[in-house]
Amino acid sequence: IAVPDLQKGEVIVCFCVLKPRIDASELLADELKEKVARELGKPLKPAAVKFVGDLPKTRNAKIMRRVIRAGYLGQEAGDLSALENPQTVDEIRRAV
Repeated sequence: IAVPDLQKGEVIVCFCVLKPRIDASELLADELKEKVARELGKPLKPAAVKFVGDLPKTRNAKIMRRVIRAGYLGQEAGDLSALENPQTVDEIRRAV
């Protein structure tokens, strides 16, 4: 997601769901940031990588980025009636 930044205007924050038996760590987050920079270019290097158990999705399995962004920024998420897993909003807030 893109979030406001005082110096750059906006920066990227990535939310990742890990496979079973993979542990979240600062080293893994740094490796993911560097991989994005190598593969997509330095301007797209994430400012942060956050690990969560699941992402907020609709019943059609579409990821609701506006809900992730609102949770990250501590804003009201709005209408969550289409969410299949509303508990993920709290998990996003805790990951910050």
